[in-house]
Amino acid sequence: MKTKSLTLHHLGDRRFRAENPAGVTLEFGGVAPGAGLRPMEMLLSALASCTAWDVLDIMEKKRQPLVRYRVEASGEQADEHPKRYVRYTLVHVASGPGVTEAALHRAAELSHGKYCSVSASLDAPVDWRVVVEPWEE
Repeated sequence: MKTKSLTLHHLGDRRFRAENPAGVTLEFGGVAPGAGLRPMEMLLSALASCTAWDVLDIMEKKRQPLVRYRVEASGEQADEHPKRYVRYTLVHVASGPGVTEAALHRAAELSHGKYCSVSASLDAPVDWRVVVEPWEE
């Protein structure tokens, strides 16, 4: 079994810097509106980036590499504390020469159903869909 770790440093005004053992850092938070991503937004980011990593890898293996790709992530929060996410929605939007909706759908299906460790760690359903945009150079 593998153990992951990081250290979280408080920088003041509820801003934080997460640092992994390799020294890679990420700053987030802040009291002022728009100062940085909030922890719940970071959770959405973790989910979106985890599945994006898988989808990009799978599409490359299918020889349908994505030239443009984004994941639109949203989370529905409970009204009462703790205001946890009760449902996640992800939309995979991609394009590239020869990219098919069937291949993108299968890649997202594999990610959400088998490979994405963030998705597997969440205690709420993750709904998802795919959109292939027309490819234009």
